[in-house]
Amino acid sequence: MKKTDHKPAFLFEKVNYKILFIGVAIIGFGFLLMAGGGTDDPNTFDAESLFSFRRIRLAPTVVLAGFGVTIYSIMKNPFKK
Repeated sequence: MKKTDHKPAFLFEKVNYKILFIGVAIIGFGFLLMAGGGTDDPNTFDAESLFSFRRIRLAPTVVLAGFGVTIYSIMKNPFKK
């Protein structure tokens, strides 16, 4: 019987994983931007902080950009020359 060395092959290269983790960090940052807006008093409603530009426009845009980066990291072919 021949003994062959089977080296485990990863699906992606190191560059793909770096880009993927950057995309996940961008998504996490977007969700952090969405957080907050609540009040300590349940009888008050602060619409200005809840519906601010940061939570309605900026945070979803950052999350979508993060998804775009992660999709790019999956689709990038490191073996293409």
